[in-house]
This record gives sequence, C-alpha cells and structure tokens, in this order.
Amino acid sequence: MFAWWGQFVYRHRWLVLLVSAVMLTGSIVALLNGGTLKNSGGENTESGRALALMQRQLPQSGAGSSFVLVFGSQTIAVQDLAFKQAVLSALKPLTADSRVKGVETPFDVPVEQARAMTSTDGHHIYALVTLTDDYATARAYYTELRHKVQSDRLQVLGTGNVAIASDFDKYLKSDLQRAELVSLAILVPLLLIVFGTLISMLLPLGVGGLAVVGGLAGVGLLARFTDVSTYSTNIVTLIGLGVAIDYSLFIVNRFREELAAGQIVEQALIAAIRTSGRAVTFSGITVAIGLSAMLFFQGSFLASMGFAGTIVVAIAVLYALTFLASLLAILGHRVNWVRLPLPRRPSGGGFWHGLALRVMRRPLLVLLPIVALLLLMASPFLQIKIANGDVGMLPPAAETRRGYDQLQKFPGQGQTRFNVVVSYGRGRPLTTERVGDLYDFAQRIKQPARLQAIVHGTTGSQIAVLSVVTKHGQESDASRAIVHSLRSMTPPSGSSLLVAAFSIDFTDFILQKIPLAVAYVMIVTYLVLFLLTGSVVLPLKAVIMNILSIGASFGALVWIFQLGHLSGLLNFTAAPLDPSVPVLLFCIVFGLSMDYEVLLISRIQEEYRRTGDTTQAVANGLEKSGRLITGAAAIMVAVFLAFGLADVVLIKSIGLGLALAAALDATLVRALIVPAVMRLLGRANWWAPRGLARWHRRISLDEPVAA
Repeated sequence: MFAWWGQFVYRHRWLVLLVSAVMLTGSIVALLNGGTLKNSGGENTESGRALALMQRQLPQSGAGSSFVLVFGSQTIAVQDLAFKQAVLSALKPLTADSRVKGVETPFDVPVEQARAMTSTDGHHIYALVTLTDDYATARAYYTELRHKVQSDRLQVLGTGNVAIASDFDKYLKSDLQRAELVSLAILVPLLLIVFGTLISMLLPLGVGGLAVVGGLAGVGLLARFTDVSTYSTNIVTLIGLGVAIDYSLFIVNRFREELAAGQIVEQALIAAIRTSGRAVTFSGITVAIGLSAMLFFQGSFLASMGFAGTIVVAIAVLYALTFLASLLAILGHRVNWVRLPLPRRPSGGGFWHGLALRVMRRPLLVLLPIVALLLLMASPFLQIKIANGDVGMLPPAAETRRGYDQLQKFPGQGQTRFNVVVSYGRGRPLTTERVGDLYDFAQRIKQPARLQAIVHGTTGSQIAVLSVVTKHGQESDASRAIVHSLRSMTPPSGSSLLVAAFSIDFTDFILQKIPLAVAYVMIVTYLVLFLLTGSVVLPLKAVIMNILSIGASFGALVWIFQLGHLSGLLNFTAAPLDPSVPVLLFCIVFGLSMDYEVLLISRIQEEYRRTGDTTQAVANGLEKSGRLITGAAAIMVAVFLAFGLADVVLIKSIGLGLALAAALDATLVRALIVPAVMRLLGRANWWAPRGLARWHRRISLDEPVAA
C-alpha cells in the first residue's frame, strides 16, 4: 500500500502538489472564518445543572457580567475627600459608555455595603462595574474599558471574572507568539545540523507551518459548532510543530539515505514512503489515540483540546505523505543542495552501533540503574495534590492577579460560597405551604456553614437559592465535607436539591474519568503496535517504557510546580496541579513517545527480517535511527521548552513536562533501555501465538522488505 502510494506520488507529483496547495487555501479561508474560542464545561455535573437552573429562573444570574476595579493609595485614606474625588473622576468615562450598565462605589451604596467595599486598612476601596453584555462578549472588550480608567493619584487594579478571563486571553496569545519565535530561532540551526543542507532543512519547516495552519483552521471550524477552549491554539502549535517536523525528518532522511545508496529518485521515494512513510502513519495513529483519550472528558475543555490535537496530527501526517512527498519527487538529488561544511559521518559501524553492542553485552548492568533512576524521579508523584486552577495560574505581576490578592484584604473576601438550589417541580417556592419547610431547611444547614438570608432575587418561579459561606478553601477537606453534608440532607417536601460546588465537581469529574482514559490509551496503542510489528511482546515493552518516562516527568512536575523548588527561577507560585495537567501530559506524551518507538522498532524489525539476528538487528537499527531519533528529540524538546517559557502556569507546566519526557524517552529509554530489554528477550521479542501470527500475515500490513 505504501509502496504503491510512493509510486503514485512520483508519477503525479505536480498534481499532488496542486492538491496540497488547494488544501492550504481551504485552511486559510477556514482560519479567517472560524468561530470564537471560549472555555466552558461542567454542564453535566451537579454544579452545572444547578447553574443552568439559576440562569433560567434568575435573570440576574444569566444576563450581563461584571468586573471589579480596586482603587488604593498608601498616603490618602478612603475617608479623605480627595480620595472620593479621584475615584469618581477616574470612573467618569465608564459611566458614559453604553456597554456599562452601572457602577457601584462605597460612596453611593448603603452603609453596610459600603463597609464591605472598603479594605480593612482604610486605604483601598473597590468599585463594581456591571456590563450589559454576557461574559463571553464582555471579555473581548474589557481591555478597552479598562484603559478608560486612569488616575494620577490612586493605584487602579482591575480584577473579577471578566477581567481575569481577558488577562488569560492576553497572556495566552503572548505565550503563543513567544513560543513560535523561540521555536523558530532554535529549530533552524538544529535542522541545519541534523540535515547538513539548506534545502532539506527547509522542507520540515514548511510541513510544520502547513500543519499548524491546517490545525488552527480545523479548530476554528470546530468552534463554529461547539465550545472550543482558548488553550487549543497553544496545543495545536505545540503538537503540530513537533510531530510535523519529526515526521518530515524521518521521511526526508530515509529519502536521502536511499539516494546515497545509489537508488534512482523514483525508487528512493518509494522506499522512503514504504518504510518511513509507513512508520509515520502508524506513529500518527498512536499519537491520535493518545489525544483522543481526552474525548472521554466530554463536558470539559479537555475534550476540545483532544479534538484540536487529533486534527493537527492527522493534518501533519497528510501533508507529510502528500506535500512533502511530492516536493521530494520534484527536487530529487537537489534535496542535497547548499551543503554546510559539517564533518561527514564515518562509514561503517558508528557511535550508535557501538553503544548498542556495549549495552547488549551487559544488559542488566545498564537496565537496573536506569530503571531505578526513573523510579526515583517518579517518586514525588506519590505526593501529588490536585485542585482546580484559578487566577494563581497567571504570573504574579499580572494586574488581575494583583487586584485579586488586594481584594482578599476586604471584609467578607477570602471566603468560599456554595449555592444550594432548592427546586420545586411546580409552583413558587415561597407559598404559604412551602415557606415554613424552606425556613426549617435553612436553619438545618446553618450547622455546616453560615447561611446568607433569603432576599429578593434569590427565588425564581420554581427555585429558591440559599448561599452557604465558609472561610475554608474551595477544595479543602473541610469544604468537601460541607458539600457532602449538604448533598446528603433531605430537601423540603416536594422539592429536589442541587449544590453548586464547581471546583470540587470539576476535579472529581476529571479524576473519575482518568482510569478509563488511561486504560483506553494503553489497550488501543497495544493493538496498533501489534498491527505494526506482529508481536505481542514488543507492544507490551513499549507500553511499560512509556509508563516509566511519563512517571518520571510527572514526578518532576510535582517537584517543580507543586513543591515549588524552581518557583523563583520560573516565576510562578507553587500550588496543587490543575487536574487537566496530568491528563494532558499523559495523553500527549503517551502518543508522542511512540514517534521514537515506531521509528526505532520499524528499523530494527526491518534489519531482523534481513538478518534473522536480534542482536545485530538492534545494533544496525539503532545505528541507522539513533542519530535521527536524537535529532528529532532535540527538535521536540526545543519546541516544548519554548512553551515552557509561557507566563500561564498551565502552559508552562505542560511545556516543561513534555520537554523532560521527550528528552528521557529519546535518550535513556530508546538508546539504553530498549537495546538492553531486547537483548534479554532475544527471539521472544518477535513472538506471537500461532493463530495471531497467521492472522497478522493474512491482513498483510507488513511492507515487503527490499532486497
């Protein structure tokens, strides 16, 4: 199949290139007409159902949005007339804006409310700005409104949900631009070193660019039909650049290798597609399998990120087998033009061949210490704490984060609020027959927490909302106990009970789905690798190796981001890991690490079928792919480290975690552990039960070995 495709591309190379150009044009059009990205989720949790009821029946819960402006001065007290004048003067431009519904300050509200809007130090107040538009619309123009509020006498800090969301958008965009520039600055010299010629270096960059454009277009189209996370663009660039360049690297290198062996251009292209093209396809499938595991988290932003990653991987494989293959057919020997004056590799057995033979002479002596090292690196994972990320994922210097921290010094702030929704199937909640039961229920729930009084606006046509306030953190053990106690209470007669505790529900939702997602990835990856190799042993080895490298990277993340050992150097505040981080890291790493596994095992298997000697096959396979795997890993690490420079902690942690996992996988695992394990297993590497082996031969997924 792959040999046929290589021949087809060579004979119709201009047509295939034209089709690639049409795909690019379509991607650009789709990119310009994509939908709006937004973070959403939790609709299928109890908190989501409670929020939906409140939005339907309490107009103020679903209409409009707001943000907070904190005004302060170290020298002027709030009681001074100059402070009031400075605040009102700064807010004047907002009151004239048609998008602003209202502005509340301590100077125009009742005394009790004014006290809550004044800090305990007497030098800060906050103003509540209510907007006419919903949250998703308001976040787009928040920055414009914020710039209207300036003061030469007071410090002004914007915060609140709309402001924080806008800041996240700003920092994510900045992170993406920085990562792209840094990646490009590192990738060009790395590719020049790997390829040694200018023309061959440009090809992977071209494929990477096309894949990212196609991936972003796919995300934009997806956003027209469903909610797609704002993080998706970072994931598309992160994964798209890495896999597209890696896949191009494999195919271009094999094409040049075949040309150097004396093959004509057509045969060299057929051989490259038959071997590396096949490996790239299987690699793409395994990466897509890992990413598709995020679809188990429907109702969260992770599902859209899984879609986004799967789309860009599919496009990367498509362009590698079409655009890149047609260019190789057109260029032929010109792929080696503009050679750099780099030292040529020696012919015969080189570094990787010798390394493999040394490892296989004493496999246990190599295997045991490295496995022990990886387990030691993974050990901090036993201390992992999971909690839903918040404004703390922004850098400490972010205005909305500084405003949020300042707001915690106001009376009544720093508290956690859970809404208890009492829902009646029919009729209003405050009828003569129901109000007594509702009052008694309110008295009962005073035990786990303080209850805010029922006031106008907290009842809808069929619901009553009781606000439970506690000083404990959102996901602390004490808050969890309160939520559990509330949910286990018997509601008033004729009603049902929903408790909105979004952070707790979201974290629990993610943790409940993780075992299923992990099992899916392992089982399906195992099956795909069996189809590639025809062995039941090699896929098991691959899965175990992946678990080792992933465990080590997880341990490093806990050590760095939760325990905070590098917080000063990396500019973040230590905190429990967001529940999405382990999911994203596992799904991405498990898929991407198969890049190297598929490439290495495919080459070793090719040599084994030629020689029948496992030791020689491992040595030759590592010699022919070791340099390439190291180069590909260096490129992956460079891309991931560029994202490790991000300001948003979620992106920073994923970038650094992926960089570490890729580095460990390509060095300790593929270069040392794999040869050692394969030497110990010997002929058992290729074993499969007779029935499975016969079935594998019958479906003919193996490409014939060239003479």
